[in-house]
Amino acid sequence: MFKYVRDSKSNIVLEGVCEQLDTAELLVVALPLLNRSEEAIGLLFIANISVEGQQSFSEDWLGFMTLLSRFSAVTLQSRQLIHKQKELMQSFIKLIAGAIDAKSPYTGGHCQRVPELTKMLAIAACESQDEKFRDFTLTEDQWEELHFASWLHDCGKVTTPEYVVDKSTKLETIHDRIHEVRMRFEVLKRDREIETLKAINELKAGSKREAEQHFHQLELTLRELDEEFIFVADCNVGGEFMSQEKIERLHKIAERTWQRTLDDRSGISWEELLRKKKQPAKTLPVTEKLLDNKVEHLIEFDAQDVMPTDNRWGFKLQQPKYKYDRGELSNLSVKRGTLTEEERYKINDHIVQTIIMLENLPYPKHLRKVPEIAGGHHEKMDGTGYPRRLKKEDMPLTARMMAIADIFEALTAADRPYKKPKKLSESLKIMGFMRKDQHIDADLFELFLTSGAYSQYANEYLLKEQIDSVDIQDYL
Repeated sequence: MFKYVRDSKSNIVLEGVCEQLDTAELLVVALPLLNRSEEAIGLLFIANISVEGQQSFSEDWLGFMTLLSRFSAVTLQSRQLIHKQKELMQSFIKLIAGAIDAKSPYTGGHCQRVPELTKMLAIAACESQDEKFRDFTLTEDQWEELHFASWLHDCGKVTTPEYVVDKSTKLETIHDRIHEVRMRFEVLKRDREIETLKAINELKAGSKREAEQHFHQLELTLRELDEEFIFVADCNVGGEFMSQEKIERLHKIAERTWQRTLDDRSGISWEELLRKKKQPAKTLPVTEKLLDNKVEHLIEFDAQDVMPTDNRWGFKLQQPKYKYDRGELSNLSVKRGTLTEEERYKINDHIVQTIIMLENLPYPKHLRKVPEIAGGHHEKMDGTGYPRRLKKEDMPLTARMMAIADIFEALTAADRPYKKPKKLSESLKIMGFMRKDQHIDADLFELFLTSGAYSQYANEYLLKEQIDSVDIQDYL
């Protein structure tokens, strides 16, 4: 504490206080703001007019101000902690999104771009004068809620195995099993050659004609095996629709047999061994089918992973009988793409895991709708989406916004190794059909176009060669 006498060449701050209080003398007290750890985080500066003859403040007054400084320090520290906590949370959700995007090249920067597009659409809705959105607005807390939901909308993908998401052929698991199938064809070809040579060796001398017939038949058989393998290999790629005719041919090829002389229960994992033991071991040598669905190919759900129909989250996603079916014929017979019913469920299950994970977090009041908003981006307006089969009226507008953002980002993404980036017009055309089929919110899609949000996003995130001429009237 000290007494300050006004002097224009002295402290500028105190000169200003003197001027405002219209006085020549001040009594000044400076008290440190000490946090809970007794660390100085600021200074409480008190200045008052000096009454003639007054040299100091009273002890009671100083005691009160000291106590006030402690309360002020605690308040200041609490605000700093809240701010740092928010910064930590922001960094954490972006870390999760970045980890998911980095986990697989098939998702690219999806988790980081969807929040940006969702924000663009939300701003357009807030600024719209259309009667459909005139009453729509977001408070500061609601903006934060939408921000959290959009960044965490795919957090459940941390539970999805990479080899399922990245499955590029029908027989691929950790590795592509087409190599095993190829080796079986090689074994069959070698067996036929050996059989032919044995048959020729047993012919009597001078039986040249019969030997030529054997070699001719061998040539036909080897050519047939080569053609059959090429067919199986083409089926494995999954690039075209598998007709019933192709599936029947596949099953016919599968009936070819080869001889196994080694124990197939040696050197395998205990889990696979348990599955094999569901059937008794066969005595070697064993005649095996060229392609087969075996009991060890069927992997069951763990008890905790079975989703009851009356689950507390209201999920209506149809769960298959098995967690995975790795049967060779089952996989090769997939009609479209490379994924089996079980693998497609596993991928769709990411939204189930997202909701479960997000609902387990202890939110403050203004963030309690985060799971609802984040968990609705695969629902459809006609109630045929997943995981809850919600209809338009069951979903908040922000969740419907995220559905549009999620689809548009996926269609236009240029960083997916499994597809070429679509043109802007092509992506909007697809979404136009989705609008007609009531898969996305028609009013929001119209706003997406008329507000120019699609164009703003395209200019920021699409490749130049993707941005072509667009007439939005074609999609309305």
